Amino acid sequence: MAYIDTFPALFLGQYELLLRVLLAAVIGFSIGLERTHKSKPAGVKTYTFVTVASALITIISIHSAEVYSQAQPNTMMDPMRLTAQIVSGLGFIGAGLIIKNGLQVIGLTSAAILFFAGGVGIGIGAGFYTIVLFTMVIIYVFIRIANWIEHKEKEKHKKEKDKATSQPS
Repeated sequence: MAYIDTFPALFLGQYELLLRVLLAAVIGFSIGLERTHKSKPAGVKTYTFVTVASALITIISIHSAEVYSQAQPNTMMDPMRLTAQIVSGLGFIGAGLIIKNGLQVIGLTSAAILFFAGGVGIGIGAGFYTIVLFTMVIIYVFIRIANWIEHKEKEKHKKEKDKATSQPS
């Protein structure tokens, strides 16, 4: 897997960082399309911003640790320090998406997908193409299965409700 993930860097050199940002944007956009299609409050722009910002912060975090640790040879720096803060920020934003109205909770899936989009951005920003793209395929497959199951459940409940309302009391 290491060879596959380093291939873009070997082929593109310094421009590989631009590929990371572009790929994060494409993936964030695709996540947002699914949410926009369902008329959810967080859509294309939100998820694109989250994945690109996460990738950008990760790239800056990794490369600034390299640059500044070379300038100060006896200084140890954590290349993922900034990246760790993405998780806290996404938790804060995600909490704002969740609304409780009586027994009903709205926005939980949007918050979870926002957190996932941040993880995708971090992974791409760190150059882990293979695992991120594999994860996207797996998520896409399971989302389709979940949508199919939810659709069948709604049909079942609708038939039960129609049957109950059509029977004389």
